[in-house]
Amino acid sequence: MLEFREQKAGESTRHYREAESRLWSRYGVEPVERFIELESPRVRLRVLEVGSGDPLILVHGTGGPGTWPSLVSELDGVRCLMLERPGWGLSAPVDYAARDYQPLAADLLCGALDALGITRADVLGASIGNTWALSFAARHPSRVGRIVLMGGGPLRREVPVPTFIRLLASPVGALLVRLPQKPDMIRSQLRRLGHGGSLDAGRIPEEFIEWRVAMSRHTAAMRHERDMVRTIVGARGFRPGLTFADPELARIEQRTLHVFGTADPTGTIDTWTRVAALLPHGELELVEGAGHVPWFDEPTDIAGRIAAFLREPQRRLTAPRSR
Repeated sequence: MLEFREQKAGESTRHYREAESRLWSRYGVEPVERFIELESPRVRLRVLEVGSGDPLILVHGTGGPGTWPSLVSELDGVRCLMLERPGWGLSAPVDYAARDYQPLAADLLCGALDALGITRADVLGASIGNTWALSFAARHPSRVGRIVLMGGGPLRREVPVPTFIRLLASPVGALLVRLPQKPDMIRSQLRRLGHGGSLDAGRIPEEFIEWRVAMSRHTAAMRHERDMVRTIVGARGFRPGLTFADPELARIEQRTLHVFGTADPTGTIDTWTRVAALLPHGELELVEGAGHVPWFDEPTDIAGRIAAFLREPQRRLTAPRSR
């Protein structure tokens, strides 16, 4: 029986890797894979690396690590280190209930840099990855250069919990994460996230849909994500300790660029304008018509914005800047 389970697990990993390889090949990129061992918490994580230059660690949202290829394939002069969050892809899970969320996220990123032999890196988060980026900067400021936030995320108490995340946290979610996703389900989710135009125009390739199907069928990612979601979502919204109060944002000194699509249903332009104003050196850039994963809609434009922001020479920081 044990041999059978091991064989089945091996087949699942192979199917997942094949789908992932097809997705990356769609963009003409072959990432370098490495596994890192962290001490606190003790966990084995997978990192995919593309490009060369100054290090940029990327933290994905519930869209998963398969959201990155269209972005990083356009990023020149950057060493992109795509961390698979615990429980995603081929990374091992952690017990999110054992510690407060922000310190855990910060320590995981700090441990990842240690394991990679990197003293300081820029950080890019997407969706809940935004919480990871700001938590890391708040708790280990000497390790973080610039910060890029992509799309809306659970940064503020006034941001409603997205419908899918609330469903994931509910009893129905226990069944949902055990049902293999079908392509039409994934397309429907993307439309609700503001990406209908890109789907119709073919900017979101079938290889991404196929990867997402393989992820749901051949990994336990969504079951692990549900475990995480249940620790951060309560009856009245996001639980205390996940989001950032005004004084917490005001203490984050790193230059921070937030890119938000106007079709993103997570939060509002007013909310993110206030967040950018609270960050001492924050700036908000809007992408007209883009959804929750804005580079799905405008990969070249957004990669250019990120690269320009990361290339800007360091200077003495004075007042927040707006564009």
